[in-house]
Amino acid sequence: MEFSVIIPARYASTRLPGKPLREIAGKPLIEHVLRCAQASGAEQVIVATDDERIAQVVKKLGAQVCMTAAQHRSGTERLAEVVSTMRLSKDRIIVNLQGDEPLVPPRIIHQVAENLESHPSASVATLCTALEHASDLFDPHVVKVVRDREDYALYFSRAPIPWDRSAFADDDVRELPHPHYFRHIGIYAYRAGFIQEYVNWPECELEKAEALEQLRVLWNGRKIHVAEALALPGPGVDTEADLTRAEALLASAKDG
Repeated sequence: MEFSVIIPARYASTRLPGKPLREIAGKPLIEHVLRCAQASGAEQVIVATDDERIAQVVKKLGAQVCMTAAQHRSGTERLAEVVSTMRLSKDRIIVNLQGDEPLVPPRIIHQVAENLESHPSASVATLCTALEHASDLFDPHVVKVVRDREDYALYFSRAPIPWDRSAFADDDVRELPHPHYFRHIGIYAYRAGFIQEYVNWPECELEKAEALEQLRVLWNGRKIHVAEALALPGPGVDTEADLTRAEALLASAKDG
């Protein structure tokens, strides 16, 4: 199977300016992400950025760069510009790997691409993992997903779904009532032609309410296949504390 990985990398991060170039274990963050993508079996890995400083670092690493506009509102819009600029085939499978994920296992990058290829009726493929703690279920920063019997998404939400009316009658919920609660993992595979369609659709009301752009796909009647991840990604990097934690985890993995 042939697929591409595109890594959107913005310099002007609100919480951590210059994030892609911040060092973890002696290497810039973008290099760690790039190496994960290259180890996934992707035929092509492209860093999509609006900043020449990031571009120069990536080029020195021998990787491919596509310069994009600065005003994109999402990584998906940045991907659409890459698809257009590089004239990628509409059937090309593309994995959107966020530029602040230095601890993503390469095998799940390959998994999400393979899942899309295996499910031709899906417009998008993504991943999930079973929740283990009730606190995560009620945490709005943890996105939940409910799937049908064939593992296609029914809905994504920051709220606890499905709502177990009996179990949640008690305000002090300490355990999950059953094992059918899943956290969404934000890695996506699309076909290039679909990305161009998606960015031409207006934001839908559900997407605005939940601040979850994948709801635009469901709103427009398209399918999202959601498989359980073969491995769990480490935490992303959004803050100084995240940088420190990622460095410790990378050091631990190296020592192990």
